[in-house]
Parts: sequence; structure tokens; C-alpha cells
Amino acid sequence: MWETSDLGSEDLLWAATNFVGGIASRREAVCGVLSGAAIFLGLYYRVPLSNKEQADKARNAAREQARELVLSFTGEHGNIICGKLTGIDFNDSAALQRFRDSGEWMRKCVGYVQYVIKKLYELETK
Repeated sequence: MWETSDLGSEDLLWAATNFVGGIASRREAVCGVLSGAAIFLGLYYRVPLSNKEQADKARNAAREQARELVLSFTGEHGNIICGKLTGIDFNDSAALQRFRDSGEWMRKCVGYVQYVIKKLYELETK
């Protein structure tokens, strides 16, 4: 996404590193790709805070897009909570290794990432 939105920065990747497995690998946390997308949307709509009216409109647009994304994701995948989406506890190293070895993470997690990226690209075409 950053290639098309002028948000290219390794700092952003590092800022989102703790979203894997929900925030800080807490399975009861929101899926990390949604957390990252919420941050992306805030940055995507950012405007100078000096123009209060414009900033209020931008905040509302970012929040509305995040709300729509969460509703869409929930409709497609049934939940937004990491543990419910994956069925594993990221703090259980044996379960996590089985999840990785089985390839389920490719089907599930990569699928969630692809879904969200597709939705964010659709935003740019509106």
C-alpha cells in the first residue's frame, strides 16, 4: 500500500511489528492487519491540524472507512479477534509452530492480509 500512497517508510513497518498475532501476540486482541489498516487510514486522510474544519472532516472520513473495513471484514470472516480467526494461541509456542508447519497461516493470515489490502486499494478508486 505504501507504494501507491506516499507513505513509504520502514518506520511504519516497525511501528506495526507488534500487531502479529493480535497486539503483542494476544489472541484475544484484534487481528493485526486491521490494527495496521486503522493506522494506515489515519495517515491516508491526514491533513494539517491547523485547519480545524478540514481536520474534523478528515478524521470522520478515516473513522468511517475504518468502520466500513471492520464491518466488511467481519461479514467475510466472521470475527475480528485473532484467536477466533486462527484458532490458535500465539503464546503457545508448540501450537504456533504447528500452525506455521501446517501452512494454515498461509491460508488464514495471508488471506486476511490480502483481503484488507484489496479493500484499501478499493478506497483509492472511490
